[in-house]
Amino acid sequence: MPRILIVGGGYAGFYTAWKLEKQLAKGEAEIVVVDPLPYLTYQPFLPEVAGGNVEPRHALVSQRKNLKRSTVITAKVTQINHAARTATITPEVGESWDITYDQIVVTAGSVSRTFPIPGVADEAIGLKAIEEAVEIRNRIMTNFDKASTLPAGPERDRLLTFIVVGGGFAGIEVFAEMRSLASALLKNYKQLTFDDVHFHLIEAMGRIMPEVSLKTSHKVLKNLAERGAYVHLDTQLKSAVGGVCELSTGEKLESGLIVWTAGVMASPMLKNTDLPVEERGRLRVSADLRVEGDDGIVEGAWGAGDVAAVPDLTGGGVGGFCVPNAQHAVRQGKRLAKNLAAVLRGELPEEYSHENLGAVAGLGPGHGAFQSGKIGITGPIAWVMHRGYHGLAVPTWDRKIRVFANWAITLLWGRDITPIENLDDPREYFERFASRPKPPAEQPVAAGAKGGKADKLPGADGMSAPVYATPSKGT
Repeated sequence: MPRILIVGGGYAGFYTAWKLEKQLAKGEAEIVVVDPLPYLTYQPFLPEVAGGNVEPRHALVSQRKNLKRSTVITAKVTQINHAARTATITPEVGESWDITYDQIVVTAGSVSRTFPIPGVADEAIGLKAIEEAVEIRNRIMTNFDKASTLPAGPERDRLLTFIVVGGGFAGIEVFAEMRSLASALLKNYKQLTFDDVHFHLIEAMGRIMPEVSLKTSHKVLKNLAERGAYVHLDTQLKSAVGGVCELSTGEKLESGLIVWTAGVMASPMLKNTDLPVEERGRLRVSADLRVEGDDGIVEGAWGAGDVAAVPDLTGGGVGGFCVPNAQHAVRQGKRLAKNLAAVLRGELPEEYSHENLGAVAGLGPGHGAFQSGKIGITGPIAWVMHRGYHGLAVPTWDRKIRVFANWAITLLWGRDITPIENLDDPREYFERFASRPKPPAEQPVAAGAKGGKADKLPGADGMSAPVYATPSKGT
């Protein structure tokens, strides 16, 4: 029975395995999914998690619960030797081992792309993982708690100044959601006013959200400005050392939270493979999602999602390739499953082609943006369209129902504004009050004892008992 190894359990990997289980008959192939995380993260929900409108676990889809016919291994693939059809699996605990395969599907996704700007690696936080979204939410709430006890001044301004770097879809969405959360929090802090809170987004280009029309992007900018959130266009971040953001305009902004959303890059694990990659570090694949080298198709190797340079046959992609978003990754995973099943049965694969349905963004409750062709909509209607689309797009009915129920509860009673602190050190509270054994009590030095040596004194039972003396002068 041939073994299919899927490297990465995100959108493309999860959907490939999920659909293969339906495409293949029992015993037709063995499916193995390897991912360092035991769940798929529905990343379009991360801004709403950061804004407190979606509970963190509702943005996650369990691999083991839903991939019932696949073997799920929670570990990293650290090396691929396709010439030998082997991959090295490295778990969090224990020794690495090699696994053999007949077909490999590389869907390792992407990571945040950063630049060597001083202070960014030490101060900023990204928006690729659920933990990052939760930390953004907690940091905003905690900063409000701290600021409410301080008088007006530099320290309070720093705590209440929030900065996002990157004006793409992810940046604008999390920026707007953060602003919405802050506005909701102000109702519960009588010591603070709207003017005490400062939001800044830094974008190196002359516009935001390139997926929408210039007219629609201007409407979004106007909406953000009316809500007290300011966008700095044609501006670069020069330094973030100590939380002080120095801009190319000469302005300095001291912030208690810096969020980095300025692009993504293919997973660095591709550097440890013998598979062909292009100049941007992405896996080279043909339109039918098979890996393609200089000499043609690489048999037994497939790629999809953010990690792969998939040709966009519709002509709408940047540089001729599909843009790295969930819309493409999900559909590529479905097509890859069908093509892989076809090849195992001696049939020909089909090319992937998907006409972009449009772009939709949530900008906080009641605010949204939608673009399809020349049609651009902003406001409450676009916000409803955003929630409707993503509420139905998240995998499994379990998660769909939980998310819609979450939104309904939030509309009725408002978002939960309780932060959960010390997630990085959950034992801190226990350790602070835990009792520990007392050190052995020092006994008085016996007459005639010599410093540092154990002298023998007769015990009650006639036996000699040791007495331990500490060294002292004059003994």
